[in-house]
Formats: sequence, structure tokens, C-alpha cells
Amino acid sequence: MGHTKSDQFSPLNIAVLTVSDTRTLATDTSGDALIDGIKTAGHNLVDRALEIDDIYQIRARLSHWIADQKTQVVLITGGTGFTGRDSTPEAVLPLLDKTVDGFGELFRQISFEQIGTSTIQSRALAGLANKTLIFCIPGSTNACKTAWSAIIEPQLDSRTRPCNFVQHL
Repeated sequence: MGHTKSDQFSPLNIAVLTVSDTRTLATDTSGDALIDGIKTAGHNLVDRALEIDDIYQIRARLSHWIADQKTQVVLITGGTGFTGRDSTPEAVLPLLDKTVDGFGELFRQISFEQIGTSTIQSRALAGLANKTLIFCIPGSTNACKTAWSAIIEPQLDSRTRPCNFVQHL
């Protein structure tokens, strides 16, 4: 379960990827929200990128970070919906060594309180690849804030009990 005995905060190296056919880095409020959370929590932003919703471009960018020893966590926002162009889960799943099934389940549970049954169309997911923790979050700014504050931030804090992900990275 990832039990750890650390009483001290351990900053992690985190990359952010926005998947969008319409946004630019200048208009990416969802990526900005994640970066604000990363910095406020005391973690390090090691890279930021934007890719169009294309399975192979997403995989190429993500594979680079998975192979990079310094990148411990990747937050991907966008492309998790149910429209024809949404392909983040299809891009990410083949790269994962293990899935973190509880992330998507918990995200949808929390989202139900905010957006009702529309949450069933969210394909939020998480997993580990080469000791890199990857979270795929919907593209809305509110969804990013919810995922970060309610789930991801506490699980990236070495002081969270009874378990967190830090010792796995």
C-alpha cells in the first residue's frame, strides 16, 4: 500500500502535459491550475508541454518523460472525455506497468457531487510506468483543481498516512 514513515516533505519532479486541439500554452488555464498546485505544494515543475489529441504524439511525449529518470510524476489534462477526438486513455494505457484503478473511481465519485451523472463520461485514470506516476485528468480547469486538491496532492505528500505514492517513485 505504499506505507512510509517520513515526517518530512519530499518535493517531487512533476511534468504537465495538456492534450488539446484548441488551446495554446497561453490559453491553457487547466495546465496553469495544475502548475499553481504543484508550486504551492512545494514540488518542482520539470517540464510543460501541449500536444494535439493524437495517440502517437501523446505517447511520444509521455515516453520521453517515462524514460527520463528525473521525471517522477506526469499530470496529463485533456483528452479523457467521450468524444471522437478524445484519445488520452488509449495513448497512455499501453505504456502503464500498473494501473491505479482507485484514482478514476474516486475522481468520478467526487465529481458526481459537482456535475452529477455527467461524470460517467470521464475516463480519468492513473498508473505507474518505469516508476513514473501518471495521472490523466479531464481538461476542464475545475476538474484539474478537484483532482489536484482532493486526490493527487495528498497522495504526492510523503507525510500522508496511512500511505502515499512517494516511496514508489
